[in-house]
Amino acid sequence: MLNRHVFRCCAVFVLALTGCIRDEPSRAEFVLGTVCNITLFDQARAQVYRDVFARIREIENHMSVNLPNSDIARINAAAGITPVQVHDDVFYVIERSLYFAGLSGGALDPAVGPLVSLWGIGTDNPRVPSQTEIDSVLPLVNWQNIELDYSARSVFLKQPGMALDLGAIAKGFAADEAAAIIKKAGLKRAIIDLGGDIITSGKKRDRSSWKVGIQDPLDNRGSYIGVVTVGEQGIVTSGVYERYFEAEGERYHHIFSPQRGFPADNDLMSVTIIADNAMDADALSTAVFVLGYEKGRALVDSLDGFQAIFVFRDNNVRITPGTDFVLTSEDYRF
Repeated sequence: MLNRHVFRCCAVFVLALTGCIRDEPSRAEFVLGTVCNITLFDQARAQVYRDVFARIREIENHMSVNLPNSDIARINAAAGITPVQVHDDVFYVIERSLYFAGLSGGALDPAVGPLVSLWGIGTDNPRVPSQTEIDSVLPLVNWQNIELDYSARSVFLKQPGMALDLGAIAKGFAADEAAAIIKKAGLKRAIIDLGGDIITSGKKRDRSSWKVGIQDPLDNRGSYIGVVTVGEQGIVTSGVYERYFEAEGERYHHIFSPQRGFPADNDLMSVTIIADNAMDADALSTAVFVLGYEKGRALVDSLDGFQAIFVFRDNNVRITPGTDFVLTSEDYRF
C-alpha cells in the first residue's frame, strides 16, 4: 500500500446508480491499502480489468512509503544526502503536490511523513506524541525544502530526517490513470472507486448523469447525507470519520495540520471536492479541510472548475455555486 497511515481512504461514497443495471460486471482488488472497485459497463473485458489493476499496482510500487525499493522510500532514505532519480509518474505527482502546497500556503504538505510516523494513526499502535516530540519534527515538515531537478528528473529532500508522504494525492492520480486506460480501450461508461477516490466516465445507460452519495460522517459506512450529480469528474472527500483513534476521551483523526503537528481542528467533519480529475480533487480536499471553512472556501472560489460540499460538526451543510447536491438525510440542513 502507499501508506497505511494516511493513504487508506480519504473518502467513502455510496454510488446511487438509479437507472443502471445493478448486475453490471465489476472487479474489486485490495491495492493502495484499500479495496479498489472498478465497474465497466458495456462490453467489459477481462483484459481491461487486468490492465487497470496492473497500472494501479505499478503506481503503488513506485509511490508506497512502506515498500523499501519504491521511489518514495529511496527519496526518504537519501534525505539530506543526495538527490534521487525517479520514475516520471513520481516526479509528476510530487510536482503537482508542490503546486497545491504553494496554493494552500502549506496546508497540503507532501513532506508530512515525519508527523505521520510519529502519530502512527492506522497502525496497531497509534499514540498521542508529546509536544516535545512534535516540536522536534515540525521543522522537517516543509514542502519548500523539496528540490526538483527537471533535467535529471530527480528529487532531493534538503534536510536529514525529512520524509515524503503522497497519501493526499497519489490515489487520485491512480484513479485518473485507470480512467485513461478504460477510455483508451473504447469503453464508454465506467466508475472507478479507489477506496473513496471516485472518477466517473461517460453517462448512465439512460444518458443521465451519475449520482454519487456523500458519506454521513456520523453513521456507518454506506449511509449518506445526500446525493451529488456529476458528469465525467473526480469526486473525493476528506473527513474526520474514516481513520482515527481515541485516547483519554479524545478522538484524533488522520488529517494533520502541518503547521501545528496535530490533527486539523476546526468546525468541519468533511469536505468533498468535485473536479475535472481525481488527483486535483484529492489534493484540494485535504488542503481545504486543513484550512477550515473560511480560508478553504476562499481557495475553492478562487479556482476555476472546482466545486465543494462542506459538512460541519453542527450538521449544517454548505455548498459552492453550481454544485448539484440534494440533501436526503433529515439529520442535516443547509
